[in-house]
Amino acid sequence: MAKPVALVTGGSRGIGRAIVEELSSTHSVIATYNSNLAAAQEVAQATGATILPCQLGDPNSCRDFLAEIDRRFPQSVDLLINNAGMAPRERRDILDATPESFDELFSTNLKGPYFITQHIARAMLARAALGRIVFISSISSFTASVNRGDYCMTKAALTMAAKLFATRLAPHDIPVFEIEPGIIRTDMIASVAATYDQRIADGLLPQRRMGEPKDVANAVRAIADGHLDYCTGQILHVDGGFHLRTL
Repeated sequence: MAKPVALVTGGSRGIGRAIVEELSSTHSVIATYNSNLAAAQEVAQATGATILPCQLGDPNSCRDFLAEIDRRFPQSVDLLINNAGMAPRERRDILDATPESFDELFSTNLKGPYFITQHIARAMLARAALGRIVFISSISSFTASVNRGDYCMTKAALTMAAKLFATRLAPHDIPVFEIEPGIIRTDMIASVAATYDQRIADGLLPQRRMGEPKDVANAVRAIADGHLDYCTGQILHVDGGFHLRTL
């Protein structure tokens, strides 16, 4: 039998690459990349995944990408992982934030995955077969960081997007999940990794280590294998216990 098809946005590095590597043994994986062609080619060679360009903040790029998906995989996508996103190009206090950064982050982190999910969900419904959808958000969806307020707001909005799609698709047996990674060792935090390591050692996280991309990929694996199909709308905290409130 043909392998099920998984679509992973932002699959060329970091968390996305770990997810592609994890799923490649059981799925025909399609992944997107934004600008790092060399990293994308490396992932494709290592995993056998199909890597295609897509700039989530550009509606024309998203439209062309989805048309290519429909052409190459007419049987539709079985598993969608909305992983791609971006941090602000420059961290600024919210009193100094710019409309340009706000618009760029909302286009990339929210609008892009929202309408990609809409397209894939319609295809899943037309096929009338079980599909699964995952939004990778962040602990920033509920944690205020005043030097990157626009980023936090995009992740909070993504939480609601996951709830909305979970509610809409539940009657059709298409479960939707949100994974909220905590502090994960990727190039996105490379410049502040030493600071986080020290804060973790000082007790920031109940589990005294930084997360690895593989930790998030393991959560995706549980969803992909169907172990959580009766848990639609759930948030999986992959954060070393950061979300716990203690006295």
